[in-house]
Amino acid sequence: MNLHGLRLFYTIATTRNVTRAAEQLAISQPAITAQVKKLEHELGIPLLQPAGRGIALTAAGEEIALMAARLFAVEQQIEQFCGQIQQGQAGQIALAATYLPAHVLLPGWLSRFKKQYEQVELTIHTTNSAEALQLLTSAQVDLAIYGGVPERAGEWVDMEELFRDELWFVVGSEHPYANQHISLSQMMQEPFVMREQGSSTRERLLSLCRTHNLPAPSIPLQFNGLYEAIQAVTAGYGANFISSLIVRDEVARGTLCRVYVADIHLENTISIWTRKDEPLSATAQHFVDMIRSHPFQQTIQ
Repeated sequence: MNLHGLRLFYTIATTRNVTRAAEQLAISQPAITAQVKKLEHELGIPLLQPAGRGIALTAAGEEIALMAARLFAVEQQIEQFCGQIQQGQAGQIALAATYLPAHVLLPGWLSRFKKQYEQVELTIHTTNSAEALQLLTSAQVDLAIYGGVPERAGEWVDMEELFRDELWFVVGSEHPYANQHISLSQMMQEPFVMREQGSSTRERLLSLCRTHNLPAPSIPLQFNGLYEAIQAVTAGYGANFISSLIVRDEVARGTLCRVYVADIHLENTISIWTRKDEPLSATAQHFVDMIRSHPFQQTIQ
């Protein structure tokens, strides 16, 4: 079907006047008349009929005008939607996040973002560092938010640091080492409750032992979830090595206590990871820009 001819016919149908339609479209009256006659020939039915000194729509013309109205309304919606996509006002963002930013930072970031970009759909994959990197490099997500840095980031990704927080050793309030100053070798004698293999914090703990030529601690209890591990330590079993962002409030309340290990002062990096040399969509770029402007958006109290 000749959509240009249909548009000309629809303009005549809405104005009910060939002259006004021609003026509105800035074309000559003979040209618009010729195009509508061509459309009628293509469809095999008359759309217009004489009515006194003017024209009127045939019964079929009235029906086609109604369908054309729906068609051009959808066309307008498509144009608006494409404009929103180009401007980052609509679309989709898929992101991976390790457990620290997913539980502590993302809720605040997402809330702020959705208030401004309500039509954007977000899909969040909460996982460990190794899996987050795999999702990013295989293009299953647009970006990744890390608490900690994977050991092998590779040359295919870029990292932008947002801020850093401390890594703490913590135990339950009744533990003998609660609020005590001890050596690293003493600390490593304790059983640890940690996340699963692939967790960047777990790898940092093991790397710390290798650096100081100490045997790795026993990890007789491990969880896939972040808060499950914390709750086990709070209940009185073992120790944990964790970001201060996660346990700062528990330490302040006294339900968890720090262990001060001599000469150990480690930091955790909170960062955004993207694929190298691959521009983000306008929507994803808006999200990154929002994070940059409000990097420390902690929501769990």
